[in-house]
Amino acid sequence: MNINTKTLFFLGLIVSATGLLSPPLALTAGLLYGLSFAHPFHTDSRNLAKFLLQSSVVALGFGMNLQEVLKAGRSGFVYTAVGIAFALSAGYAIGRLLQVQGAPSFLISTGTAICGGSAIAAVGPIIEAGEEEMAVSLGTVFILNSIALLIFPLIGWSLHLTQGQFGLWAALAIHDTSSVVGAAARYGAAALVVGTTVKLARALWIVPLSLGTAAARKSDSRVQIPWFIFLFCLAAVVNTYVPRISGATHALFNLGRLGLTATLFLIGTGISRGTLKQVGWRPLLQGVLLWMVVGAGSLWLIRAGWISF
Repeated sequence: MNINTKTLFFLGLIVSATGLLSPPLALTAGLLYGLSFAHPFHTDSRNLAKFLLQSSVVALGFGMNLQEVLKAGRSGFVYTAVGIAFALSAGYAIGRLLQVQGAPSFLISTGTAICGGSAIAAVGPIIEAGEEEMAVSLGTVFILNSIALLIFPLIGWSLHLTQGQFGLWAALAIHDTSSVVGAAARYGAAALVVGTTVKLARALWIVPLSLGTAAARKSDSRVQIPWFIFLFCLAAVVNTYVPRISGATHALFNLGRLGLTATLFLIGTGISRGTLKQVGWRPLLQGVLLWMVVGAGSLWLIRAGWISF
């Protein structure tokens, strides 16, 4: 293994973690690395990205107000349920039309409906998806995440969306929490608060969907509960009701933002030419079409005032 490849990897990771790169630049740097070199630490990098993402999300909770988190979950309950049901139904229809096999079609639909890779990782074992099917679904979601992180802020600025409107749109239309936070952070501080809060409230739906899927398939697989979301709520409790340690909570919040930037670099390095080839055009097209329907539909509803935070 060329030592320069390892050096470039660690250099990119360190620079991303210091905050010298913005989230989109960190992701772009990771993508360039992943598409140019054979990853020297593919498995370790993927595990580190998962840990950093969850830890960063928890740390971001120290910058959130619990009342706002509860407001997002309460006020958005109905349209979140309707939106998830619509995304799953539309994904099933598009998958049938494109003749995408059952497991990848359901996983892509689930990832689009709730929270990308986290939902896929939770539901995959329940439906007994194979490693290749998981890789295809995750690859599709990560590719679309990368695109969304770069183009969503541009669309928001061109349409003159408010901070609240953009944060809400990002939470509803971007798959993974990491990319939602990255795009919202680029758009503005207020958009970051709204986007993170709504996305995490939406991610709680992993639990009922996983339980419902297991019941429907009569699966004995263990349901993976996203405990980091509950830790995020605990951090919000501390930030809301223990103002005496505001200095420490602010520092932890900033640490979470830096960790998220490093996570985006790691995610980018995991997208290789082999991943793009393995995804194939049918699942990718299903993911793109479903994403466009969900993204355009939620944007129209937000601008029309039907959905608000």
